[in-house]
Amino acid sequence: MPYAARLHDKAIIVLGAGTGIGASTARRLAQEGAHVCLADINLEAAAAVAEEVIAAGGRAFALPFDIADEGSVNQVIDEALTQLGRLDGAHINAADMRIIHEDSDALSEDLAVFDRTLAVNLRGHFLATRAVLPHLLVRGGAVVYTSSGAAEAAEPTRPAYAVTKSGINALMRHVASRWGREGIRANCVSPGLTITDEMRSSGRIPREFEKMALAGTPHTRLGHPDDIAAVVAMLLSDDGQWINGQAYHVDGGSVMC
Repeated sequence: MPYAARLHDKAIIVLGAGTGIGASTARRLAQEGAHVCLADINLEAAAAVAEEVIAAGGRAFALPFDIADEGSVNQVIDEALTQLGRLDGAHINAADMRIIHEDSDALSEDLAVFDRTLAVNLRGHFLATRAVLPHLLVRGGAVVYTSSGAAEAAEPTRPAYAVTKSGINALMRHVASRWGREGIRANCVSPGLTITDEMRSSGRIPREFEKMALAGTPHTRLGHPDDIAAVVAMLLSDDGQWINGQAYHVDGGSVMC
């Protein structure tokens, strides 16, 4: 479906854009008129999405980066600015989902798992924030972080993941409070269970699991990355001008607050 050009000529970077929520967000931003840099540790995946955007008439390019490496984060922002010319918004979305299944509990967890999760999910977001803010402050702009309902939910597993998502919420509120009067808006999207096309086609998500998850969700379906992308696009657009310091649960009502 066509979208209104709310983001016409906006220059936006999506950090973690190769698959899933980041890829859907990059597509949506381009559909709404933005010039998009897709940055990802998997350059091949990000480049494929950028090519898809270009084929559909949008403007996009891909760059490699590792959010856990400060030099890589600073370099990708510098390279993105060279092609974009300026920066109007950023979606910070990177996470190491390979290690999440090893995120067990506070007694049995290997500290290497805890440290890696913090390095990517929290320290990396801090590094990305430090890299994009000086450029956003030139004209004013918006940052949207991908958090999670895990920040509020009580779970018997995934303590490192929950800690990092709580930390992202705190980081977002800090940015909103410290630089709001200088034209910066910072917000989070907190997705619930989001079934990507890749997850479904790979068979990693059994139908029985989907049925069980849906039974615990006060909605008619489970989430898709496009649902998250729609909210990110709104928050990065002028429609989100009066929204600052908020964490939006985009989860079909799984978390109600």
